Amino acid sequence: MTTDRPSPLAHPLRACARGVHPAEAGVELLIEHGTFLRRDDFRARFVDTTLTDDTQTAEINWSKAITALNNQTLACSGGEARILRLAASIAVGIPVNLRDALTGLDTTNIERLTRAILHANGRRTLSAPSHEDPRSS
Repeated sequence: MTTDRPSPLAHPLRACARGVHPAEAGVELLIEHGTFLRRDDFRARFVDTTLTDDTQTAEINWSKAITALNNQTLACSGGEARILRLAASIAVGIPVNLRDALTGLDTTNIERLTRAILHANGRRTLSAPSHEDPRSS
């Protein structure tokens, strides 16, 4: 799903994940994908919001969402399920079968996933490979 305007939950989710690279990366992958955060059923069942000191935060209950996906009580397409599984794995370490999860992702979602992986690792961009001989160090 492509959208020009971010979900109203984008800022509260980012606020909650701030400072933990994997959590930020998983949340960002879901925000960029766009589908789940626009669904009333997903937000009602799997997103908890809190207001403290005039700051709204929101947190995804990743394990509950993946359990619903596994139990087939969260309707979505195969591609949507793959993104949710990958985001949950990056954010909180829920195991994912990469062979199944990566198969069938389109170029846009592979690019989103690549950015998420780099972010989880603490990097925002892919640096050029080094041509130094590692044995010379």
